[in-house]
Amino acid sequence: MPDVGDTVTASLTVDPYDATTAATLTVTAPNGTVSSPATGTADNGKTWTAPLTYTAAGLWRLSWTVTGTGASVQHEVVPVAPAPPTMADVRSYATTTQLANILHKAPPLDAVELLERATDLLDSDFLKAAVYDVDDAGMPTDPVVRAAFAEAVCRQVEFWGEVGVETDVSGPLEGVSIGSVQLQFGASENRSGPDYYAPGLIRALENIPADKLRWGISTGGFAW
Repeated sequence: MPDVGDTVTASLTVDPYDATTAATLTVTAPNGTVSSPATGTADNGKTWTAPLTYTAAGLWRLSWTVTGTGASVQHEVVPVAPAPPTMADVRSYATTTQLANILHKAPPLDAVELLERATDLLDSDFLKAAVYDVDDAGMPTDPVVRAAFAEAVCRQVEFWGEVGVETDVSGPLEGVSIGSVQLQFGASENRSGPDYYAPGLIRALENIPADKLRWGISTGGFAW
């Protein structure tokens, strides 16, 4: 799979072909922009090529139109990946260095994305009812809280490495408690949902002193 910024040579093989064969390429970018790079052949019409640079992530459509002998229209959809994010590109309570040190091994290649996702999970499912000191960017300023949040998201990434990343982490959960706070998400009385949260995440939050993090009232999934 190409990455954004890659320059490739698009190619089409025509059969049958002869001196009347000609091929053009129309490229549709993910935002709908259409371009027609120059095409050429080095073997009298059998193979046609065109230079192409993928300038954005997403789905690109390559449409070849052949006239003369071998006349046809052929389409190809090419998925283009974005450049891998760095820690500067995401909001995260932990760095990949902290993750490696907590796991005592090299982090996974998608560690940046997983840390971002774990941070989103912590924010949306746990911290809406929490009160703690933050800076202008909304990040905790107390070193104890910072360390606990880092531990929490790293343990969640570790957990996902063992059980797989779930796509809906706030649906069927039932029965997680942090002190006097209980979280119950969607599981019915007769159907307990699977636990989508790392036990280490819960412990990290439980270990934060009450004078550094306080639980307020939320209209979301928290209940007393």
